[in-house]
Amino acid sequence: MISSTEHLSSIYHSGMKEKCPVLGVNFTVTNLSEAVQYVRDNARKLKGKYICFGNVHTTVTAHENDRYMEVQNGACFIFPDGVPIHREQLNKGYKRACRVAGPDFMRLMFLYAMDGKTSMYFYGSTPETIEGIRENMEKNYPGADVRGYELPPFRELSPEEDEEVVDRINASGADILWVGLGAPKQESWMYAHKDRINALMLGVGAGFDFHAGTVRRAPLWIQKMGMEWLYRLLQDPKKLLFRYLVTNFKFVLYRVFDSERSICHSERSICHSERSEES
Repeated sequence: MISSTEHLSSIYHSGMKEKCPVLGVNFTVTNLSEAVQYVRDNARKLKGKYICFGNVHTTVTAHENDRYMEVQNGACFIFPDGVPIHREQLNKGYKRACRVAGPDFMRLMFLYAMDGKTSMYFYGSTPETIEGIRENMEKNYPGADVRGYELPPFRELSPEEDEEVVDRINASGADILWVGLGAPKQESWMYAHKDRINALMLGVGAGFDFHAGTVRRAPLWIQKMGMEWLYRLLQDPKKLLFRYLVTNFKFVLYRVFDSERSICHSERSICHSERSEES
């Protein structure tokens, strides 16, 4: 993070410790460059742990499901993938908070990985998408150390099959495991494999599709408007209509109630303080 005062500038490093709760989900306060640099420098220290990229859908789901809330907050970091989450951080006073979108994080990490010092493994998605990612990595990121691409079946694995998956990933020696199973499945999968897989797991969902070229990402000006969800909805309304319209409405509703509770709590605290002084 860089701050400037007149002709002077300084680089601020947060240490990735500051958190901003949004509907109970503890989002990390950071920016894209710092997040990627930190993960790259500490991937081996973080092996066995996992990172989530949270948006409105995952946040509302966690707010309504205690188990999934435990899964989300069990991550070593939860990055604000969606613009509404980022704006909520700013509204809460975290002025240094920036959006850290999964596809952007992947692209920057791929560029860093071209020096061959950070090895990666891809797990999830569809045959078409996996092949697209393979072609993208070979064409645009020469030198990147990719240890494997794996497509799990569209069903629950048996304990024996699951153990074989863990063994294959661990045998590859990969530092980073990209998980593209879609939310909330991928986060639950990472939670279940915490400390079993000897790599840092990152649940990036649609990031697989964007980097494979199977789904087009919204232009930058649409992203900055916070309307990327609408762009995706128009591409795949059958799949995303319920998710976006319902969860976006719930998010607004829960935020209002959450704000009212905070105001009431503050008023009760002030009243209690005044009564204490009077007595």
